[in-house]
Amino acid sequence: MTAVYAFCIVVLTVAGVVALIRMERGPTMLDRVVALDVVTAVVLGSIALISASTKRTDLVPVLVVLAIVGFVGSVTIARFVAVERADEARILTKEELRVVLAQQNVIDDEAAPVHDPDAARARDDGAEPGDAGPGDDPAHAGPVDGAGAGPYEEEPPARDGEMGEGARGEGR
Repeated sequence: MTAVYAFCIVVLTVAGVVALIRMERGPTMLDRVVALDVVTAVVLGSIALISASTKRTDLVPVLVVLAIVGFVGSVTIARFVAVERADEARILTKEELRVVLAQQNVIDDEAAPVHDPDAARARDDGAEPGDAGPGDDPAHAGPVDGAGAGPYEEEPPARDGEMGEGARGEGR
């Protein structure tokens, strides 16, 4: 029986070393996930071998918990790996990383400006962004307490994320 245990130890050791090498070299994330799954199986096999050789049944719940954790971890990682684009599925070399970052910098420099709500409101009103708006002109200023000031005397329009009067149940 000692020869069987020795053979199992050698096989588990070789499998663990090969899996660790595959995990380190890659080249894709999927290779690393499979290698991690093999390492988990090697750990499970090692605990099972220890349990069998020492005739300890108290390690069986540990095996069950490790198997469940390994399964959930593999499925979770595989879920996120499956969503990756093909160009992101492997780790880049330093030269490839420099090229990608240079391309992203060029794209960022050519990108459209960030949305400016004041400029959009001024365009909608027909004014240029630097022009004085209706509340900026002292000749058109409302009362000091703010009642009746501005273009919306009754109720300001609902902004994004706010409910209008129909959504509040008013007017039904």
